[in-house]
Amino acid sequence: MTPPAPSPHLRHAPGFDVDALLDDPATRIVVCCGAGGVGKTTTAAALALRAAERGRRVVVLTIDPARRLAQSMGLGSLDNTPRPVAGADVAGDGRLDAMMLDMKRTFDEVIEQHAAPEKAAQIFANPFYQAMSSSFAGTQEYMAMEKLGQLRAEADAAAAQGRPSWDLIVVDTPPSRSALDFLDAPARLGSFLDGRLIRILSAPAKAGSRAYLRVVSAAVGSATGVLTKLLGTQILRDVQSFVAALDTVFGGFRERAAHTYELLQAPGTAFVVVAAPEPEALRESAYFVERLAAESMPLAGLVLNRVHQSPAEELSASRAVTAAEDLEESAEHLLVAALLKIHADVLRRREREHALASRFTAAFPRVPVVEVAARAQDVHDLAGLREIGAGLAKG
Repeated sequence: MTPPAPSPHLRHAPGFDVDALLDDPATRIVVCCGAGGVGKTTTAAALALRAAERGRRVVVLTIDPARRLAQSMGLGSLDNTPRPVAGADVAGDGRLDAMMLDMKRTFDEVIEQHAAPEKAAQIFANPFYQAMSSSFAGTQEYMAMEKLGQLRAEADAAAAQGRPSWDLIVVDTPPSRSALDFLDAPARLGSFLDGRLIRILSAPAKAGSRAYLRVVSAAVGSATGVLTKLLGTQILRDVQSFVAALDTVFGGFRERAAHTYELLQAPGTAFVVVAAPEPEALRESAYFVERLAAESMPLAGLVLNRVHQSPAEELSASRAVTAAEDLEESAEHLLVAALLKIHADVLRRREREHALASRFTAAFPRVPVVEVAARAQDVHDLAGLREIGAGLAKG
């Protein structure tokens, strides 16, 4: 069966040559980003597997709490340490490792690396740190940036010493409400660290807890009074103790955040925006493309996932419906009539998807696009990832 012709709506968009991107040794980092639920994890895994099987030494980092990457790669589990993926048919010196971000463990590693042992122990024991390192808003996005920086530094150090290491890092960005959260994480952290409340909390405590609370209350007004009544003075003491202990590594956070942000802008990094032919997903992708351009970050192309194909487009939706209505008058043709209606529904859905995609390509005519056909089932193994990778390459 010959594949359907590309949609006329998308013919003016340049094709996204995925293999050229993966084969280029200058490509060191591929960041898959987009709205939640559009297939970022599967796309990242398929790109990583295809690159490894074409001879690259790859590590893929997922931030997927549902552990779909581990399942699709035939692994029982993933953790914060890269693990080799068995069954990958790597070519030449190729290899494939996979890992899943452990947000708290990554935060712990940062503290261990940049604080004296006694200071680190004090931080780890602090209740506010225990809560923040696991659930504080934005921590996951920032720690994803931290882990990316760590992996790149490890790869560069190994290369400088002549040891084999990864020459390609593929990142599956966090399943955030907004695709921009990953890019905004360093700036938000910097604002937090430079904020007025943090500066006050960083100041030495006064003679007693009452004097300290008076200083905080004067700075932040009635809000602190409300928090004190709701949460109690102990939480405020924990926060002040945490900030005082962490003060020595605050500068390191800023410095590494800035370095990783520069890394994302540098040659060798490629952003792959992943979307589905749905209004919200494409709207989010449009925001992301605009932001990448504004921040001078390299965009490789758009992957349009889960596009419905129709191998018999010569029969229009309206003709299929008309034929189905005629056949429904005969009991022996009810099955054929039902199939024609299904065909008409698929065509109409495809037309809606094309219309949505055409708006994106009209707004961004220079962004390369590749379509990936919708699958009847989710990907659960390496064979499925290979099929996705082959589809990406053919597009």
